[in-house]
Amino acid sequence: MRYSVLAVALAVASLGVAHAGEGMWVPQQLPEIAGPLKKAGLKLDAKQLANLTGDPMGAVVSLGGCTASFVSPKGLVVTNHHCAYGAIQLNSTPERNLMKDGFNAAQPGDEVSAGPNARIYALDSIRDVTADVQAAIAAAPDALGRTKALDTIEKKLVADCEAEAGFRCRLYSFAGGNTYRLFRNLEIQDVRLVYAPPGSVGNYGGEVDNWMWPRHTGDFSFYRAYVGKDGKPAAYSTDNVPYQPKQWLKVADDALRDGDFVMVAGYPGRTSRYALAQEFDNTVAWSYPTIGGHYKKLVALVEAEGAKNPDIAVKYANTVRGWQNTMKNYDGQLEGFARIGAAERKHADEKAVLAWLQQQGDKGRAALDAHARLLALDAQATATRDRDLVFGQLRSTGAIGAAAQLYRLSIERAKPDAEREQGYQQRDMPTFEGGMRQMERRYVPAMDRELQAYWLREYIKLPASQRVEAVDKWLGGNDEKAITRALDKLAKTALGNTDMRLGLMKADRAAFESSKDPAIQFAVAIMPTVLKLEEEGKARAGDALLARPAFLQAISDYKKSKGQFVYPDANSSLRITFGKVTGYTKTDGSKQASFTRLEEVAAKATGTAPFDAPKAQLEAIAAKRYGGLADRKLGTVPVNFLSDLDITGGNSGSPVLDAEGKLVGLAFDGNWESVSSNWVFDPTMTRMISVDQRYMRWIMQEVYPAPQVLAELGVPAKD
Repeated sequence: MRYSVLAVALAVASLGVAHAGEGMWVPQQLPEIAGPLKKAGLKLDAKQLANLTGDPMGAVVSLGGCTASFVSPKGLVVTNHHCAYGAIQLNSTPERNLMKDGFNAAQPGDEVSAGPNARIYALDSIRDVTADVQAAIAAAPDALGRTKALDTIEKKLVADCEAEAGFRCRLYSFAGGNTYRLFRNLEIQDVRLVYAPPGSVGNYGGEVDNWMWPRHTGDFSFYRAYVGKDGKPAAYSTDNVPYQPKQWLKVADDALRDGDFVMVAGYPGRTSRYALAQEFDNTVAWSYPTIGGHYKKLVALVEAEGAKNPDIAVKYANTVRGWQNTMKNYDGQLEGFARIGAAERKHADEKAVLAWLQQQGDKGRAALDAHARLLALDAQATATRDRDLVFGQLRSTGAIGAAAQLYRLSIERAKPDAEREQGYQQRDMPTFEGGMRQMERRYVPAMDRELQAYWLREYIKLPASQRVEAVDKWLGGNDEKAITRALDKLAKTALGNTDMRLGLMKADRAAFESSKDPAIQFAVAIMPTVLKLEEEGKARAGDALLARPAFLQAISDYKKSKGQFVYPDANSSLRITFGKVTGYTKTDGSKQASFTRLEEVAAKATGTAPFDAPKAQLEAIAAKRYGGLADRKLGTVPVNFLSDLDITGGNSGSPVLDAEGKLVGLAFDGNWESVSSNWVFDPTMTRMISVDQRYMRWIMQEVYPAPQVLAELGVPAKD
């Protein structure tokens, strides 16, 4: 868990009443919203949803950045194509490009590893540990001590929770620290790719259609979870057997229609609906345009090199796709903020809270002081934001990043395990090693040099007050000649070799400090600065550990005084959101239907990427070969659909369930007008985009056949 004044969002949002659409509800709130769920159309008993290991909630799992769900008793897992894209890329080469051609394991023995760091996390339990954590923080002597106290109690809670092998635990903070809950998950380490449609299906429309509606993307893929013969999680082995989940989702029997109830269970990343107005202003004025601008340049850089070298195109495909998604999201948010007057609303809302606090006596004054302290902490972090961004990116590139991680590991390994920095404890070593191993599939020395050059050029643009003495000394100049010398020196690193990286995981600090490897020498030179900046950040975070929960509690009290309902902001923990299938009207006045249709895929096809629909697909559409999956009202097979559910990044791959808890589709995106809802929810325009299960089945019947997968899902191909 990392703490940053800029990154920690106010974790409260409000509703006049609990209703469909807005709201990422924590499981503990299900009894409170049972009435609204029923009114919206849920046919299950809300108490059934509250059973997190029962049907259907027990089938929903986290991939550690995306959501997925079990869909068979043999450990079959469905998620988005873009969530499995990293695994697809890892198994691709220029000669056997699964990103382009797809992957279909005809039998279990043909399934391939999703990578050493692929994980499936199945929720086992949630425990409230607020009293323990808050007591530890309160006993600390100062700001830095508070951050360290939180770190210590978190490690202890996690260690105790993980005493039984096979489990992974995580401490989540809600409402800025007013509540802490410990999540315990079964950690499945052997994850294998089963099926991924060709990229011209799974990523149809590419970045042109990303965040756009109408949409026609078959964004789905299948994994399988494997465990040891004893049924317990184990690292990849050919001796492992498919995991047998206690719960798995069943594919819906009834046709999904406009106005129908739908719900999603998943792991949304971060929302900032009630961030301080100053934090919002900084994001709009600097964070989004600056980071998005860098990503655009980096994408162009990698694509230019990839056009000359297919190895670069394949190995950096996943990285580029992540940059593209983020930069387009940021552009959409900025456009949305302007459209809905988000800045004015943020400032007006905060002004109203502060005015109310002025009337609340000593309690109000304490909250006002907390607000003032948060503003000061934010200003401190903002003062060095250019340096922090550029220095952080520079020390994270390929070989330099590996050197910095490995040297830091040697420092941390000299400490008792409980005192090591998170990320370097013994529990972290499997994923640490996995990262070092899979670097070989995402690294090309020539491309790494270009990325190093980019960030070094950005570094020398920094004003003198933002420079890092250790970097200046290492660089030995402030011009292009100095950069070229540095690049030539770094090119001699041996860290592109996997065996070299793995061997250094066991090296001690002295070995690094006497090393002649240029990337390691750079890491050694900058490490004192890195550690110093970390301490400064921890001190600010320690101040926020007092101020943040105090002010958030004040906001909650203010909302409740108005008779409004509060729910915590997204923080990557399990949430439930519900609503209905519904279209919307765009800002140009055009009415958007709830479903897109098969024939629209063909109408969009141009024969070239990203609208290069497969020949088999176009032939099936032309022949009206619907495979028994046509919707009676639509007269064809539905492709994607809209609903008014409240989701964000991390919800990708979430199962969309009908009123009976059956699978009707997978969430994979939001419309362009909705992306600003991470900060300000707009019920009129916010829509979730999902791939319809009928289109998934149609692809597996008529386009890229997978009869074995359909049979396992319990929906064998129709005539």
